[in-house]
Amino acid sequence: MKDSFLVNSEFGNLGTRVAVAVVAIPLIVWATMQGGYLFFAFVALISGLSLYEFYVLSEKKGAFPLKTVGLVAGFLINGVFVYERLQVDVFRFFEARGMHLSMFSQLQLLLVLELVILLIVLLIELFRRKGSPTINIGTTILGVFIISLFFGTLISVRELFPYGFPVYKFFQTGIADHVQLQQINRWGGFTVVSLFAAIWICDTAAYFGGVTFGRHKLFESVSPKKTWEGAMVGLVFAILAMIFAKALFLEYLSVQDAVIIGGMVGVFGQLGDLVESRFKRDAGVKDSSTIIPGHGGFFDRFDSLVFVSPFVYLYIDFVVLS
Repeated sequence: MKDSFLVNSEFGNLGTRVAVAVVAIPLIVWATMQGGYLFFAFVALISGLSLYEFYVLSEKKGAFPLKTVGLVAGFLINGVFVYERLQVDVFRFFEARGMHLSMFSQLQLLLVLELVILLIVLLIELFRRKGSPTINIGTTILGVFIISLFFGTLISVRELFPYGFPVYKFFQTGIADHVQLQQINRWGGFTVVSLFAAIWICDTAAYFGGVTFGRHKLFESVSPKKTWEGAMVGLVFAILAMIFAKALFLEYLSVQDAVIIGGMVGVFGQLGDLVESRFKRDAGVKDSSTIIPGHGGFFDRFDSLVFVSPFVYLYIDFVVLS
């Protein structure tokens, strides 16, 4: 009877969850396939909202993070990952007017921003008389680096197509024509959409796998309902989802690449969920917020993506496209 009650409570708001998903998923897919500044705006929005929710969680533990500074800093960090596109557009604008402009490289800009953000937070907290400076600085910076920086790498995954794409490696010609550029852009959109789908499939499979086969607790002190059996089912389905995506859309990937990326989704996605659960348990709340009907907060919905994105970006950039 207890197990039946748990299942029923999980599905009590199923209609609301499905209704939200029916509206949200097409919008997410559309923004992802469009790419460019629209995708940057989408990621910056969910990154900023997730960061705000993290700061609210930290306040429940007595911290006083610099929310405004953190949110502005997070937006600027996100912007670094669309910087190469912006750089090209700025160069074209000035060159068309016979002017030349020197700009930071992307890595230089990221390092300068990180140093400036650290300095600003330290200086503000020097004059502040609210709570513990150590805890305030720690939560402000931690949120920017875990959420904004990690979310930014998802923008970089999308921006690798075409800005970091080695045309010579996948096409006979060294310079991509219009048709090839369209194909590269589609690969970028489908790569990110496939990550979203693999994460959602992993979460769903892990839940039902745990309900059906779960016997051994995965991390009871953090998430009592999660089991090793459910986690393994989720991992398997994440790998299968990426293999399926490779067969349908992602011709540039090998089967080995698809398996590795699926494994990253299955492992780091579930770890991301556990980390966020640890924050919520520490704050004594069930959800990071109630902003999304039936789904909790943005940090709840995208916690897996936060941890998956950096590893997938590094693998695609350094291995697949190197």
